[in-house]
Amino acid sequence: MKALVVGSGGREHAIAWALAKSEAVKKVYVAPGNGGTETEQKCTNVPIKADAIERLAEFFVAEDLSFAVVGPENPLALGIVDYFEQKGLLCLGPTKKAALLESSKAFAKEFMARHKIPTARFKAFESVEGALEFAKHLGFPVVIKADGLAAGKGVIIAQDLREAKDAIEAMLNKGLFGDAGRRIVVEEYLVGQEASFIVVTDGKEIIPLATSQDHKALEDGDKGPNTGGMGAYSPTKIITPDLFEEIMNRIILPTIRGMEEEGTPYKGFLYAGLMIVDKRPYVLEFNCRLGDPEAQPILMRLSSDFGELCYRGIKGELRGFELKWDQRHALGVVMASKGYPFEYQKGYEIKGLGEEPEYIKVFHAGTRKESNRILTDGGRVLCVTALGKDLKEAKQRAYQKVKKISWEGCYYRSDIGDKGMD
Repeated sequence: MKALVVGSGGREHAIAWALAKSEAVKKVYVAPGNGGTETEQKCTNVPIKADAIERLAEFFVAEDLSFAVVGPENPLALGIVDYFEQKGLLCLGPTKKAALLESSKAFAKEFMARHKIPTARFKAFESVEGALEFAKHLGFPVVIKADGLAAGKGVIIAQDLREAKDAIEAMLNKGLFGDAGRRIVVEEYLVGQEASFIVVTDGKEIIPLATSQDHKALEDGDKGPNTGGMGAYSPTKIITPDLFEEIMNRIILPTIRGMEEEGTPYKGFLYAGLMIVDKRPYVLEFNCRLGDPEAQPILMRLSSDFGELCYRGIKGELRGFELKWDQRHALGVVMASKGYPFEYQKGYEIKGLGEEPEYIKVFHAGTRKESNRILTDGGRVLCVTALGKDLKEAKQRAYQKVKKISWEGCYYRSDIGDKGMD
């Protein structure tokens, strides 16, 4: 089979790498890809943007490809799966309507309310006055979210009334997140431990992936602004066997069944970003794709054939398919450009890359290849991922490699995984 991976980030590099390891997949095209996917065996970059849906479909037909896997949220929100299906092309991911679980925070929260899926108290607003009154009612801190897609950055935690007013006005009146923030969700701030729970489904069968924990805040100790994710590890002991069952029964199954009941059957990867409060799970958000950077450590641990998993997911043939996992722990550290998640410079040469042992993999995100050099080309640049017999060893190995890599203005957290070792 020949596969197409849509996207250019660290998650897409991990997907392409995992597909290339599949015995069933002889060629992987990545559109548009990055400096890492360009150097991966069996992989070829294609200069087509992830949201150029018609051009992607034309390329799929011209190259007689077998299936596509969509990495980022934007093409899903634009309806890439609908378009491919109309053309008779196989594409793993939810339809545009099903992807509202991610592309509209208000839709997702209202869906959860309808199906009694545990989540924080909330209301959606388009006016500053109503939003501010509800924020006061909930008390502080309070969470202010842009309704639409904001590249993982559309969440502000307001510590007091002044911060809440500033955030609400910035989104609704000043266009802080553009169209994504024309409507906002104000919700209760939950205190607990975050965890990521990702499954793949063909609309009927549901296969959970290995558990993981992301680190959203920019700085050590979970301080600073929210980002798309500064590191992750797998598995996480936060999700005990009992909690695993509760998440499946109270969150995942009602979501998949609820989508089918509402006439929008869900296929593809479903990511539930959870807050574990007093050993009970609450949904912070849904993503309609693999997480980034969770995909990197999760796919490092996957022993089963990822190509077969994706293909069977599209074809509705997941029944009986079992995933096997490397029993080692995996931890990924995101190396970012100075200034991320706000303004940052591009074009710096990355030093210290090279061949690594099997237990280390440097997944590229914001990079490009120019001549024989790898240059920075984004905010999150690399995700250095390592396997170890336990979380401590995985962390040691990852940071040993991180410290060998450098470019001007390179930044990373130093405490990825610490919560898992408490």
